[in-house]
Amino acid sequence: MKPIWIVDDDESIRWVLEKALARQNLATKSFSNTRDAMEALESATPQVLVSDIRMPGESGLELLQAVKAKHPGLPVIIMTAFSDLDSAVAAFQGGAFEYLAKPFDVDKAVELIRRALEESLREASVEQSSADAPEILGQAPAMQDVFRAIGRLSQSNVTVLITGESGTGKELVARALHKHSPRASQPFIALNTAAIPKDLLESELFGHERGAFTGAQATRRGRFEQAEGGTLFLDEIGDMPFDLQTRLLRVLSDGHFYRVGGHQPLKANVRVIAATHQNLEQRVREGLFREDLYHRLNVIRLRLPSLRERREDIPILARFFLAQSARQLGVEAKRMSDHAVHFLSNLDLPGNVRQLENLCNWITVMAPGQTVEVKDLPQELIAGQESMSALAPANAAISFSEAVPMAPVVMSNAVGNGTAADAGIFGTALTAPPPPYGASASLSAAPRPGWIGMLEAEAANMLSAGRPEVMDVLGRQFESALIKTALRHTHGRKNDAAIRLGIGRNTITRKIHELGIDGAKDE
Repeated sequence: MKPIWIVDDDESIRWVLEKALARQNLATKSFSNTRDAMEALESATPQVLVSDIRMPGESGLELLQAVKAKHPGLPVIIMTAFSDLDSAVAAFQGGAFEYLAKPFDVDKAVELIRRALEESLREASVEQSSADAPEILGQAPAMQDVFRAIGRLSQSNVTVLITGESGTGKELVARALHKHSPRASQPFIALNTAAIPKDLLESELFGHERGAFTGAQATRRGRFEQAEGGTLFLDEIGDMPFDLQTRLLRVLSDGHFYRVGGHQPLKANVRVIAATHQNLEQRVREGLFREDLYHRLNVIRLRLPSLRERREDIPILARFFLAQSARQLGVEAKRMSDHAVHFLSNLDLPGNVRQLENLCNWITVMAPGQTVEVKDLPQELIAGQESMSALAPANAAISFSEAVPMAPVVMSNAVGNGTAADAGIFGTALTAPPPPYGASASLSAAPRPGWIGMLEAEAANMLSAGRPEVMDVLGRQFESALIKTALRHTHGRKNDAAIRLGIGRNTITRKIHELGIDGAKDE
């Protein structure tokens, strides 16, 4: 890691920062004037630059301008006295990362420098990854459609909404759209709206003025200001709080916004690309997402295919990730046998490309030999595939479309305990389809095989025993089995489960409560 440069004509300031950063094991290099720092920039660059604003000779603003011309991604922190706040505003206009008001608290100064350091390292990592690797890998027809769409949008500034399951590479596509746009030379700023607490998200997006709330000791630029002239990528837009959706709509409508606690409107020249794994149309119907914002975002829509829809890409992606992982760890890249590649290509991989990348990292570290066989893969993958194979003949004989409005799924333990008691009368393997819908059946006939037969047998036993609650008991078991299966299929997301079952969100919420089903979660 490169050192942190400190530029200040005040020796005591340089000394304090040097000692404080040394205690954090951070290397520093100090300059007493701007001229020396500019000369040093000809042959070296810092990881972060901390500069006073007023010094003999050239000012800190001139140094900032010179740095941004050569190294636009380098974080620069401007130190200023309270009387120089107008100059601090000018510093932000010039691209400063943040300003540090004198006199400052040393611990807070170190914390600010650490934030700038993290930003610098993150940007360097992204640049290195971009230089080392192709933007997006994919030969499948579904991915070729995505590539063509990126090409068509290459000279456009239009708003884009990217949809697709988690792990399909939505941020990679957003970066590609930026890289091939007229804004490519300007910043690309990404923000995951689901990862920021609701109380902080407004400030994160729009910035805040000094004193706007408790702890706001300095004016801070938000992501819209940081992305000025470039692209702002809003990931997981479906999770944005409803009240903030209104503010975002205003920016998209007229291009103006206010910092938190501010009274001066700011103009935003930013292209917005949004992404979500959720069904925004459904969230609009449920009143969780503004319809007018949805239409503002949904100008051009790109749907990314899941890995299940592009299985032919799994071998090339696996080779790439194995090579990348080996390069990062400084070891020889492992190879997968043909059998292992075939096995991998038949996995569903619900985590999509991200899951495949994590799997390749695991293989690089944990697989014993250089050539990876199926037995060397994680046991949970092998066991899961064996379970699917064991169930396949039975499931193949079932046609749920005639009786239950849900596709057959493989049971897992994602929700509930998956015990025989949970399964109720449906815990036995299914062996035969029910009769076609509307077909007559003799009331005196023996129970049929399959789940209909099991239902009839259980009903007959309860009726013979004189139990009066047959309809209630079996109805609850039937509903419980359907809802648990749907929740397993959607990894516990009850809104998705409701859509797949063809029932309303309020209905499934009520049923989950009535039936005592655990593990469901809101989206």
